[in-house]
Amino acid sequence: MAMIAKLSIMRFPLRQTIAIARYISRQKRSGAKRFPLVLMLEPLHACNLACSGCGRIREYHDSLSKMVPLDTCLKAVDECKAPVVSICGGEPLLYPEIGELVSEILKRGRVVYLCTNGQVLNKKLFLFRPHPFFNINVHIDGPQKMHDAIVEKEGAYAKAMEAIRLALALGFTVCTNTTIYKQTEVEEIRRLIKELEDVRINGILLSPSYGYEDVADQSVFLTRDEIVKKFSSLRSAANGKRIWSTPLYLDFLTGKRQFECTPWGNITYNIKGWKAPCYLITDRHYETFAEFMQCVDWSRYGPGEDRRCEHCMVHSGFEATVALKAGSSFKDALCMARWTLS
Repeated sequence: MAMIAKLSIMRFPLRQTIAIARYISRQKRSGAKRFPLVLMLEPLHACNLACSGCGRIREYHDSLSKMVPLDTCLKAVDECKAPVVSICGGEPLLYPEIGELVSEILKRGRVVYLCTNGQVLNKKLFLFRPHPFFNINVHIDGPQKMHDAIVEKEGAYAKAMEAIRLALALGFTVCTNTTIYKQTEVEEIRRLIKELEDVRINGILLSPSYGYEDVADQSVFLTRDEIVKKFSSLRSAANGKRIWSTPLYLDFLTGKRQFECTPWGNITYNIKGWKAPCYLITDRHYETFAEFMQCVDWSRYGPGEDRRCEHCMVHSGFEATVALKAGSSFKDALCMARWTLS
């Protein structure tokens, strides 16, 4: 009974943890050199907000009215076989077939993260049912005043929090994703974590922003040194039981660890195809997943290789590294096991 009780309070849902671990083990046993862990599926780029630091609505401004057909979305899921599918955008709840898309991906045994700004979540929850592999990920960039300023819409925080409370009450697994910008005050993030803990959110993800070239005001983005300084101040608050950012990744953000980027760990499919080389940088789009994986010269990217990567410490590139490398060190594996079971 004690073991059952322990498993019931694991940081992540047990079935999701096992499914991802089994996938990694199978890939390594097969001798695969590179394989994705997460598919960032963007069925559309249209959005109901215009956030200050968002590169998507600016980079894809010429295709905001276009959508990826449902069968094409599912073909991408089947092609890449990543165990986790993060449905993002844009605002994916604006996608007319979002309910069926989530349902079909879950039927394939994949873990699903539905990434939303929460503005229409209350009205769309009826499209979904709680599922062991289904997570609703709401983007919250700070307490009310800070969040509303970043997303440039008064009342956005209150609406998102209202949707979070409803989703939790209905039995959904709900986490949040918070992007840290130069203007982000550490004490404000500490307060946000407390507010999210008070509503008993399932998980909290933290990541520094990425300096999208399409964003005119580059002053909102942090340099690598600024990231280390800010996350060092934030580290103690990030030790809470509801933080889903891994301790190894947080150590990296505070300068205590060094990791190489794994750009093929989180890959992106959208209206233009397979986005290369990564979720954050676009050099071209490929028609097929096989062509994408085989034709990208991965050695050209990462800090020290490409100027666009110089200050990048974003989770999409480095949490994948943690997931793939943690098992190679007994100390790191033990750290991750203790954290997962805490």
